[in-house]
Amino acid sequence: MARHGGRGWYGRMIAAALGVTALAAATSVWSAEAGQTHGQPATPGASARAAAPKAAPVSAVIAHSSDRGAHAVNITIDDGPDPVWTPQVLRLLRDHGVKATFCMVGTQAQAHPDLVRKVVAAGHRLCDHTVSHDTGMDGKSRAYQSQQVVEAERQITKASGGVRPLYYRAPGGAFTPYSRQLAASHGMRPLGWNVDSKDFERPGTDAIVATVKSQLANGPTLLFHDAGGDRAQTVAALRVLLPWLKEQGYAFGFPVR
Repeated sequence: MARHGGRGWYGRMIAAALGVTALAAATSVWSAEAGQTHGQPATPGASARAAAPKAAPVSAVIAHSSDRGAHAVNITIDDGPDPVWTPQVLRLLRDHGVKATFCMVGTQAQAHPDLVRKVVAAGHRLCDHTVSHDTGMDGKSRAYQSQQVVEAERQITKASGGVRPLYYRAPGGAFTPYSRQLAASHGMRPLGWNVDSKDFERPGTDAIVATVKSQLANGPTLLFHDAGGDRAQTVAALRVLLPWLKEQGYAFGFPVR
């Protein structure tokens, strides 16, 4: 998996995250309605009133497949939420009747809880994308990896009003056996991708569309971004790709759990 380097935007986030205390096993667990379905989005805040047991463990194998079968795609949106771009992505998904998985950076979720709740209310799923999007975290200590994964889970769950992330995606694909097992023990399936749209590089709308179309044979999980800079090209590309995928007979699903 390719890594996205040179992100000054994330440097600021990493600096902000240094003040976050590493969590231990005593971290309080927010209740969640993890069983979100295509037709029944969770109600934000409804289950946050009382503590719930820790989510049941899931497989630590990195997921790529779709729960809708072989001729389906999983739309995944990384790095947000962002007050400019996330609402535009949500409107597009709504207009085309598509559900997606939003891989959120903990500090972003903490800063924009209203957007996290809008994502949940629309029936989309949440994914833990760490506290500060450190693409070199696979070279760091287990304590650091744990802080990045578990604290982001807490931040996202709190921001959502009690809905836990169902997946964990390492920044830039920087998974380790330890981080995968840790996430899985918290009920978050490690999530990979098959098609990197390269939208983060802002190569132009046509290039993003062409990349996705040319790589669809690689598998169903498509990677896009809704934060980290100007995402106008991403929005424009999704405006083209969503109806095109429907025309090709693709169903839209969630990554397998």
